[in-house]
Amino acid sequence: MKNSSSSPRLNNHSASHSTDRNSRRRFWFSALGLRFSLRDYGFCMATLLLFSLGSLFYQLNGGPPKVLLEIRQYLGESTFVDDHGPPTPRELPFPSQVIYNRVGKCGSRTVVLLLRILAEKHQFNLVSSDIHNKTRLTKHEQVDLMRNISTIPQPFLYTRHVHFLNFTRFRIEQPVYINIIRDPINRFLSNYFFRRFGDWRGEQNHLVRTPQMKDDERYLDINVCIMENYPECSNPRLFYIVPYFCGQHPQCRELGVWAVERAKQNVIENFLLVGILEELEDVLLLLERLLPHYFSDVLTIYKSPAFWKMGNLTGTVKKHMPTIEALQVLYQRMKYEYDFYNFIRDQFHLTKKKIGLKSTSQNSAHEPDFLRELALRTHEPLEEDEEEEEEEDVGQEDANIWLVQP
Repeated sequence: MKNSSSSPRLNNHSASHSTDRNSRRRFWFSALGLRFSLRDYGFCMATLLLFSLGSLFYQLNGGPPKVLLEIRQYLGESTFVDDHGPPTPRELPFPSQVIYNRVGKCGSRTVVLLLRILAEKHQFNLVSSDIHNKTRLTKHEQVDLMRNISTIPQPFLYTRHVHFLNFTRFRIEQPVYINIIRDPINRFLSNYFFRRFGDWRGEQNHLVRTPQMKDDERYLDINVCIMENYPECSNPRLFYIVPYFCGQHPQCRELGVWAVERAKQNVIENFLLVGILEELEDVLLLLERLLPHYFSDVLTIYKSPAFWKMGNLTGTVKKHMPTIEALQVLYQRMKYEYDFYNFIRDQFHLTKKKIGLKSTSQNSAHEPDFLRELALRTHEPLEEDEEEEEEEDVGQEDANIWLVQP
């Protein structure tokens, strides 16, 4: 008896049946593929685009976007943090916290104008205080200001006329400081004439700034003011630059070696750079080297015609030099200011030397001949800051408390 499975007819029938089944299968797969490509292709691409954008936002913002977190919460109770740990924090440049406690009449408005352009260009937060008459703060005012500064989104640069603040004294992270100072006599003269006659921005702006000043004071000859020892031209009003670096301690406002040495110590420990206005272009170049994420291209902007067109409106008017005799009297009264200025100038030139820049001026400020060169040292016109009015002295705290941590 033959095996029925070996029948040719049966074999042909089975093969035909199998072929039909395969054909139907291919037909349905083709139909499904066609249906998928027409119906769901757009959906897949939209989904891919959504997650691509989500990934982009995630990288830019240092974490997943809100919409993805909401989707995750809707789909399940677990969160991104549960599954993967905290998101990688956004990498910030170092330093990402910078304070420019600008000294009055030392060209800081030039720098602030540059910073406004640079902040937009380099996407850092610039907070420029418009308080010009409160450089000395009580303990509580210090804490409030430092806490407010610490909440600024990083990277940031904060600028204000204020004496040095010691954040670590209150267990707050200490930012990096920068500053610029000027030959003390030239700074004093710039302030003297600015308070009386303003600048080129308007003929009457000095009257608005100092309306209480009487004509006999406004037109007081600078030589008379110095030689007859008027309060404006004598100490302690002349002890001005050092307290910006010494700090908020009451003794920082007392004329003497202690304040100068404390100021020097703070510069060494807390200031990335203190430049001198007489070599402003080199200051900007060093800032560009040391803080490229803030000051990159600053020299190009500073030298542009558009920037100088803005800057030419704020040079002090009617400024002139006193006699050599009056300058010598000023120099003796400001010996502590010059002690600090010489220290800063030497440190600045040392930094330039380390980076490979040649100092543009090597004249010694210790020599009397420098008095004859004061008018040539600072390029005019320069941006001038608003000088703060005489402040009411803040309450004196227990000196022992201040000395616990400078």
